[in-house]
This record gives sequence, structure tokens and C-alpha cells, in this order.
Amino acid sequence: GKLSYSYEYEYDNVGNVAKEYRYTGEGELDFYSEYECNEDGNCVKKMYYNADGTVNDGLSYTAQYDKYGNCTEELYDNGDFNRYTHTYDEHDRLLRTEYTTESGLYRVEEYFWDGQEPTPLEDSLLDEEIGQAEGSSSSQAALNEGVLAPASDGEIVSLEIRTTNYDETGAIEGTGHKVLALPTPDGKLTPAIINECLKAHTDEHMVQPKLVYISDSTEIGTVYKKADLEAIHHFCRQHDLYLYLDGARLGSALTCEENDLELSDIAQMTDAFYIGGTKNGALLGEALVILNPAMKADFRFMLKNRGAMLAKGFIAGIQFEELFRDGLFFEMASHENEMAKILRNGIRELGYSFYSDSPTNQLFPILPNGVIDKLEQEFLFSRQYVIDDTHTAVRLVTSWATKETEVHRFLETLKRLG
Repeated sequence: GKLSYSYEYEYDNVGNVAKEYRYTGEGELDFYSEYECNEDGNCVKKMYYNADGTVNDGLSYTAQYDKYGNCTEELYDNGDFNRYTHTYDEHDRLLRTEYTTESGLYRVEEYFWDGQEPTPLEDSLLDEEIGQAEGSSSSQAALNEGVLAPASDGEIVSLEIRTTNYDETGAIEGTGHKVLALPTPDGKLTPAIINECLKAHTDEHMVQPKLVYISDSTEIGTVYKKADLEAIHHFCRQHDLYLYLDGARLGSALTCEENDLELSDIAQMTDAFYIGGTKNGALLGEALVILNPAMKADFRFMLKNRGAMLAKGFIAGIQFEELFRDGLFFEMASHENEMAKILRNGIRELGYSFYSDSPTNQLFPILPNGVIDKLEQEFLFSRQYVIDDTHTAVRLVTSWATKETEVHRFLETLKRLG
């Protein structure tokens, strides 16, 4: 092929690079740079010059090193300020590079050496596309728009998944893809339920079911077991369907007593899923993990098109980095489940039943409407399902920040009102 550029170097009297010349494919000088090195021979600064010898103010480079000669920070300005921060282990081996730009791009590269095991998250998601968005609906809408055929492809969900079927002001169907909501006994889809939907959509007069949407935990607090996910995974493969897992409350699902799934299982059996940060201690943002290569090609374009790409995306990235450092993500999710367990047991002891058998941080006790009226004067919760003329299932949610004293206060108030 045609030569694009060629380089020529000059060295000082101790062997350090002193100048670098870049030539075009036609052999003309494009620009050159002068190196400034420290006593160890490491480049700490580069000055750039145009071919006519004038200073190129649009380019600059500086670097810093630790006492062992490892480069710890590089600053490169080419119109968009770029910062590279490097971390090393005790053997001076590069472990991590963080890359940030003034325009908001954030990227992390991690390196694993013999004898060093990656964390479960890193091991599961190495080399996968991970995008940050400000919320679940916008990221899912962008994903749908990128992989589903316009107008003709539909999305299968449980009737209980209110975020897709009822809430979000029609964000998903706004992309031109119909949501096919199916009734389920416990908020979970099964191959048999999905198959009934396929049998009901057979010709060009109907949308074509193409993506199966599940959530873990579900909208009524139940969880998918490993066998459940395996069955849906195999069914989707047999019928050429995408499988997407909503992980808004994934932390609660993975740390509840009934769970037998690992994050790596989800990464192996879905085409895409997201890890909810907003509901587990993050200030903002969700991490959408795309595993199927067919879904990756246009995702970033669609994310931008839907207004879901954060200008300062590295902020969300830093949050997830800290959440998964030393198990903090799971520690906070475990706390919300522990608070929910106290609440669940206390409500049962008072003789009330539940709309669903939830082992996670969402509880749906069925209470008399008169009791609910009085509870609402002291506590914030929502009325979720009307059971009969005098009873309603309310939605109680514990979080990473829920205090045990508040849980007991609710139970004491409920006991007094009952």
C-alpha cells in the first residue's frame, strides 16, 4: 500500500531521543518535535514545531514518573485535553490505564499477569462493550433501535414489567417497536409463555417477536434461578431471539438468599444486560453490557441519537469502578436485603399476607385501605395493586441507605394502626 508517514530520529550524547521528524508519504517534512528527558532518560516534555520551524501551539505533551522510573501520568493536548494515568504493581508491571478527555470520554484498560486473578466482574466482562447512560429507559431504547428491524420487530416482556409496558411515557414503543406484555404467575417469563406469544404472531399482519426482556429482580421482587435463565437462553437460541436482562435491581437479586446465579452466568446466557447503579448507591447512571457482537455495531450512534450519551461519561465510569472495588456493590445490596428481611418477617408476624413471594428488597404487603391511609401520613410508599374494595397491595422498597431504626419504626406504627 501507499506509505502514509515516515519518521526520523536524532539522539543526544547519552543516547536519549532528542528530536523526532515526521515526513509525509511524499517525503516532505510534516512537523518535528524536541524531547526533554530527565536524568533517567525518560521523556518528560515534548515541544512540537511546524515544518517552517514555528511553534505548534495546538500540540503539547508532558509526563510524570515515580521513583522507579514508571510513567504514572501523561498529558497530551491536541485540541482535546487527554490524560493517561497508569498504575503498577509491586513488581513494576503495568496493571491499569485510565484515559480521560476534556470532552468527557472515559476508558479503562486493565492488565492481568500470571498469578493475578481478575475479579468476577472483570473476568466476566473482559473485552465486552460497556456503555454508560443516565438511565435504563434511554439506554434500552437505543439498544432496541440499533438491533431491531424498524416497525416489524416486537419485544416480549412480562405483564408485570411496568417500566417497559406502562411507565417511561412509551419510550420503548416510541422507537417503533411494539411491546408484547404477557401475563405471568410470578413476574417471570418461561419458555412456555414465550412460545405462546410466538404461536400467536405468525404472519405479516403482526409484529415479529424478536427480543425477550426479563428483569432480575423482577418488578414484583421475585428472582430468576440459574435453571430459569438457562431454559430461556436455550429457547431464545433455538428461535433466533435476543435475550435482554434488566439489571436495575441486579445487586439485590444476586445477594438475596434464594439466588444461585453469578454475574458470569448472566454474561454467558444473555445478549445484553445492564448493571443498575442508580438503585444501588450511585449518584446516576447504569452500565449496559453488550455481549452479542451483532448488537455492538451501531449502539454508540443510537445512544447519542437518543440523547442518552453522557457528555461526562467518565463520571459514571468512576462510580462503577468504585462500586466494584472490594465488593462494595454487593455489600450495599446485601444491606438492603437484610433490611427487607426484617421488614418482611415483621409484617408476617402481624398477620398480613403478600402479593408476591419476594426474597429481595421490594415487598408488596396486602393491607386494609384504612391502615394505608394512616401510614401514608408518616411514610413514603406507593399503592401498587388493588386486591378488592377494602384491600390494596402496597410497594415497600429498602435501599443501601435504609436504617434499621426506620424499619422498626414502620413495623411499630403498622402494629399500632392494625
